[in-house]
Amino acid sequence: MPRDESAPDEPDEPEQTGVRADQEPPAEHPEDAPAAPSRRPASAGSPAPAKASHQPEPNSPAPVPAALPVPSTGSTPTGPRLPSTMATPHRDTELRRTFPSLSPRASASASASASASGFAETWWGNAWVRALEEGALDVKRLGRGRGYAERGHVDAITVTPGLVLAYVQGSRPRPYRVQLRLRTFGEDEWERLLEAAADRPADIAALLDKELPQTLADSGVPLLPEPGELEPRCSCPDFGHPCKHAAALCYQTARLLDADPFVLLLLRGRGEREVLDALSRRSAARAARERQPASLPGIRATEALAPRRLPPLPPPLPVPAHPEQPPVYPGVPGGPDPFALDQLATDAAARAHTLLTTGHDPVGELTLWQDAVRLAAARPGSGLTASTRALYATLADAVGRTPGDLARAVAAWRQGGLEGLAVLEEPWDPPAGRFDRARPQLLAADLPAFRPSRNHLTHPGGHLQLRFGRDGLWYAYESEPGHDDWWPRGTPDLDPVGALTGLGASDDL
Repeated sequence: MPRDESAPDEPDEPEQTGVRADQEPPAEHPEDAPAAPSRRPASAGSPAPAKASHQPEPNSPAPVPAALPVPSTGSTPTGPRLPSTMATPHRDTELRRTFPSLSPRASASASASASASGFAETWWGNAWVRALEEGALDVKRLGRGRGYAERGHVDAITVTPGLVLAYVQGSRPRPYRVQLRLRTFGEDEWERLLEAAADRPADIAALLDKELPQTLADSGVPLLPEPGELEPRCSCPDFGHPCKHAAALCYQTARLLDADPFVLLLLRGRGEREVLDALSRRSAARAARERQPASLPGIRATEALAPRRLPPLPPPLPVPAHPEQPPVYPGVPGGPDPFALDQLATDAAARAHTLLTTGHDPVGELTLWQDAVRLAAARPGSGLTASTRALYATLADAVGRTPGDLARAVAAWRQGGLEGLAVLEEPWDPPAGRFDRARPQLLAADLPAFRPSRNHLTHPGGHLQLRFGRDGLWYAYESEPGHDDWWPRGTPDLDPVGALTGLGASDDL
């Protein structure tokens, strides 16, 4: 019969065997770790009992124990140094999950001798614990197993379909290999469970929030284990059902279920991604069925394809002579500038009228920078007033330029439109001809010899410049002497001397 384990310091293995528990080092992987043989003396006339877990499972996944506390024995151990963990999380797959060892509970010392009820924090975690407790044969072993769990004696846990595997530290230096087995679902049970979840979108949302809905657990498929369905196995020589090491693993597994109910679904045979993919497919199929339109009335194909004479289109409305005036926009404190709104509305009406009458919108071919220059140049008035400076700052910020760049570009646009802006920003090499004849023409008008550079002719005093455009016109520019700060001036002209008229070129002869 099982021995009494009510004493908390009772060793996990009888000491009268004369064999040191730490003489055999643990294997590198749990699959290679042999189960501890039972050395309990058999009574006369009866063979020694044997535990089912003493034979290692050939296909058992590697358990993942982390560092466990080793109880003090009062003397320095002389056996081989034990590894801090035999966990192999690098082997995890969709159907194999490794969970690091859970930290001891803060109230472990106060709750070690308390009742085992209410260990988990969720209803499904406590249902897992009840499945073990209601099938247990010894309440004292449950209490000691709970104490082991609360003090952090359970190493890292490996969960695969139908199996929970871990090492649990007892009073020996070498931990015990513990398993909890649970029946996996067949295809029919999975189909019923997934269909029940797909019928209730709230259940899918709860699973995504790491919660197990009660309606899913009560859907007719026994998702949670029933009393006696959990099968504990341990390599220790204790033949209780369960032993305290298996009970400790069961309690720690309840804490895993608290954090992630997909652990329970993995134990039943399917990983989280497989379950979510199946639910997604079912939900999409259900939504597609619900969106199918009702049958519509129809006609025969011969009637639909019969030749018919369509009535002529009505004549187009006459094109207005000019675009209408936009409405007046009131000024609102903190609102947009009503003058700017009026300008944008007027410009939009003019562009629409041009497109309607000619079928072409030249403004649509402009770049963002060119259109910003065009809008700023269309601002009526001269000089940079407060409202004009605000407009320039807004437009310049929108195109990544400075207000000074925009002001110079506006002067070029007002001088020659899009071609004037190109003369300002795009130097080019004109062919021989009119550009070469410009210098003699300037000399004939008693002007000094201008210095040529690409399409530019610059006064030797450095304050006047002529730029030859691709349209064949000459554009005059002025700058402070000694400063390379050229601004468009005057009106473009076919004659270079005419372009300089009124700019004071004769004063610098």
